Amino acid sequence: MKGENLHAGHRERLRKRFLEEGLDSFEDHQVLELLLFQVIARGDTNLISHRLIQRFGSLSAVLEADPKDVASVEGCGEKAAAFMAMIPQVTRRYYHDRVLRDRPKLNSSTAVADYLIPLMAGRPEEVFYVLCLDTQCRVVYPALISEGTIKEAAVYPRHVVEVAIRHRAASVVLAHNHPAGTTKPSPQDQHLTKILIQALGPLDIKVLDHIIVAGNQAYSFASEGILPAYDAR
Repeated sequence: MKGENLHAGHRERLRKRFLEEGLDSFEDHQVLELLLFQVIARGDTNLISHRLIQRFGSLSAVLEADPKDVASVEGCGEKAAAFMAMIPQVTRRYYHDRVLRDRPKLNSSTAVADYLIPLMAGRPEEVFYVLCLDTQCRVVYPALISEGTIKEAAVYPRHVVEVAIRHRAASVVLAHNHPAGTTKPSPQDQHLTKILIQALGPLDIKVLDHIIVAGNQAYSFASEGILPAYDAR
């Protein structure tokens, strides 16, 4: 009973500190503790959070880890693992929803980057999106075309064409992330861009840009002058 009271007092102090100060002064294991409070009613969450940091190396690595691996850490379990796996995805939805509220015009590489960076935040795997735009360059639909490994995602031109037609896109922006690298495009990225421009061109659907996101950085094919032109021959 004495141990339970001690843990309860610690939890209440940490919650109060968060409400008064926010998370800026918290250490990584203390942030994990706050999360664990929500799903572990009893037990030493301080010890569990330290085990998680020791196992995975950092706060972000814990939240991005496979839930099965997180659940295997002593004291954690499946419920806590599932809850923590939700955090990056909820964060992504939150930031992306904030961008969507005002339906911004994606008429510059900066505006496109501001839209895409939250959409891809925290993804450990490579993903490929086609942003279907209307005549005012507003997003009609952000189509997730492919989810792959940490290094690549398979993209098929026919699938991209079908998505663009289904959502009546006046134009599109291609986008993918490099979760384990820089924003520099690979030869494969450049080749795929050319193929997709040629596939969409006969339908009078213009590819305005191809954006590569890595963390908080973005690379624009259009801004860098390497976006291929459609060859109608």
